[in-house]
Amino acid sequence: QIRLAESGGGLVQPGGSLRLSCAGSGFTLDRYGLGWFRQAPGKEREGVSCISNRHGTYYADFAKGRFTISRDAAGNTVFLQMNSLKPEDTATYYCNTAWMRTYFDWGQGTQVTVSS
Repeated sequence: QIRLAESGGGLVQPGGSLRLSCAGSGFTLDRYGLGWFRQAPGKEREGVSCISNRHGTYYADFAKGRFTISRDAAGNTVFLQMNSLKPEDTATYYCNTAWMRTYFDWGQGTQVTVSS
């Protein structure tokens, strides 16, 4: 009954910004760390950024200084503010558990395309 719904993706020019949202139900970040992952065509899924009350935050090297992860007060929504976007950021972005034993079922993700 746990659900994760990503949104906020779109088409932006290089250097632009997007704010992704992941709305969760059936859990709170008080109990579950949550992270953003991405997968580009022909590549494996990779971690982007994660957040939890226990572990704090994590950023992949490519995200440091450009992306910021946050959550709302209720802990049921996690955001990813992405600035200075590059073409190599083009991917489908997903949210899922972080620092946990198992992942939730993967959703459909939200498409991010960075192109001029």
